[in-house]
This record gives sequence, C-alpha cells and structure tokens, in this order.
Amino acid sequence: MNDFDIPIFKRTYELYKTFYGYRATVTKQDRYTIWQRCENIILDILESILLASQTYKTEKLPILEKVSLKLNFLRVFLRLMKEVKTIDNRKYMTLEELVDEIGRMLGGWIKSTKER
Repeated sequence: MNDFDIPIFKRTYELYKTFYGYRATVTKQDRYTIWQRCENIILDILESILLASQTYKTEKLPILEKVSLKLNFLRVFLRLMKEVKTIDNRKYMTLEELVDEIGRMLGGWIKSTKER
C-alpha cells in the first residue's frame, strides 16, 4: 500500500485543502497570526503522519503521540478563531468534524501500536 493511500493521511490532506480554501475569507491581520499558526500545525501533522507510516513499529508511538498533541493544539486554536470571529460557525464546524475524524483515526492507530 502506498503511504499516500492511508485513510488518516487522506483525511489530513483534505483538512489542509479545506482550511486553505477558507484563506481568502480571513482578514490580513488574522491571516498572518493565528491562521498561519494553524496552517503550520496542519502541515506538521501531515508530515508527521507520513513519517510515522514509514517508521519501524517500535519508533511509531512517540511520533503518533506528538501528532496527537499537535491535533489538540489545533482544536484549541480553531475554537479561538471561531470565538474571535476569524472564521464563522459553519467553517468551524466543517473543520472541527475533520479534526475529530482524524483524532479518532489517530487514537485507533496509537492503540494498535501500543498493543503490539
């Protein structure tokens, strides 16, 4: 199986494309602060998932736990963007649904890695 075919990678890729699509609706002030931070976190998550998929089983867990932490940071920043009106509720819900799905997939991956 190709590393780009794993479901969590595809979902995170979709999250980035969705997030990127909202960029034009964000004010310049927000685009270069919290928006940029969230974009970097999503890219870090995407990179780390790819790294974990190509790493030996014994080395996966620390990478996956780091991804989990970054996903939690992203949740907080997305909520903050909604509260300060950088994004509207509809966009927030769309992004949050994707993040939740990625979180469930990641949780399953971490669990299966711990059981081995």
